[in-house]
Amino acid sequence: MSKIIDGKEISSHIKSEVRSETEILKKEKNVTPGLAFIIAGEDPASRVYVKNKGKACDEAGFYSVTEAVPGDITESGLLDLIRRFNSDEKIHGILVQLPLPAHIDQKKIIEAIDYKKDVDGFHPVNAGKLSIGDKCFIPCTPFGITEMLRRKNIKTEGMRAVIIGRSNIVGKPVASLLLRPEFNCTVTVCHSRTPDLKSVTSEADILIAAIGRADFVKRDFIKEGSVIIDVGINRTEDKETKSGYKITGDVDYKDCFDKCGMITPVPGGVGPMTIAMLLRNTLDAAKGKIYD
Repeated sequence: MSKIIDGKEISSHIKSEVRSETEILKKEKNVTPGLAFIIAGEDPASRVYVKNKGKACDEAGFYSVTEAVPGDITESGLLDLIRRFNSDEKIHGILVQLPLPAHIDQKKIIEAIDYKKDVDGFHPVNAGKLSIGDKCFIPCTPFGITEMLRRKNIKTEGMRAVIIGRSNIVGKPVASLLLRPEFNCTVTVCHSRTPDLKSVTSEADILIAAIGRADFVKRDFIKEGSVIIDVGINRTEDKETKSGYKITGDVDYKDCFDKCGMITPVPGGVGPMTIAMLLRNTLDAAKGKIYD
């Protein structure tokens, strides 16, 4: 078994599965999965993310539409746009690219999305269902993490999983997932107020780093032979590169590589899985698999 958990390879298999299932859905039900992207403002990174997601939709055979609106759009204007997609039968999933401009209430926008089209899994209904173990849309990054564990046949039963980070996007939902019977982990969630963090993380059989601090996790944080999932995407200065920067994770990859059992690289680990699971959620929405 390779020591590197290759997110590109696994996501490629998932995308292929989605593409095949989409062809069948079109042929048998005359249904094309539809995904609407909403992006407010001119943030370059957000625009790249949406462009990549749109390209993935095209490759999967989906119908997609991108609504790029000015950063000064009113909150009511954005809510009207969401309502339009909520009522559009061609659209099965709605994704509002975060972060939003400061004058817009992010919570209100997320709650305005029909939870049956909430393929990001952020709506309170989906978050609540996830926490109690009901069928729901699972946030794409946590979904991708657990799918990597499953497809790499990594033992989770009875294993201690430690998560560094308690965000609503990654930390909390991945903790809920790992507690489910299909994984049966013993889960600890750490954060900025956790005392003696190293003593906790060094006991982890599975360590998930999601705090947004470049190269934060060093070899003395980890247990010999543990599985390391690095969710971080950080831009750090690197004068040796043409761009002047490099992308690195929350884990010091070189420092930890020879001590861990398996590890995700950055880039090429969790990132590609997030887009793959977005496609999976949208296809499941089109099938009525989550909410009939």
